Amino acid sequence: METQVIFLEEVEAFLDELDDKTRKKIFSDIRKTSLGLRGEWFRKMSGTEDIWEFRTFFNKSYYRIFAFWYRKDGQETLIVCTNGLIKKTDKTPPGEIERAESIKRDYISNN
Repeated sequence: METQVIFLEEVEAFLDELDDKTRKKIFSDIRKTSLGLRGEWFRKMSGTEDIWEFRTFFNKSYYRIFAFWYRKDGQETLIVCTNGLIKKTDKTPPGEIERAESIKRDYISNN
């Protein structure tokens, strides 16, 4: 069964700013996850309640899209992408993780 992945407005704006090749590479990684494959491109962030990240390394930069599993009736039914960033290093700023957690709380309380 295929897992649905949705992009909230902030992620759509982030992706719109990228060039076509970079966007295609990121979408390729997201597609693999939606098909049930797991790998280094999608992992749970350590030290978080339940924030995951799509990690794409392309053209000497790290592209990160933060996400969470939306659960209904105890089932992981949907991956919701919250925010994204570009990094030259592998380290993730804590503020971006906090932002993803805040967006997650807002999304869950409104759905």
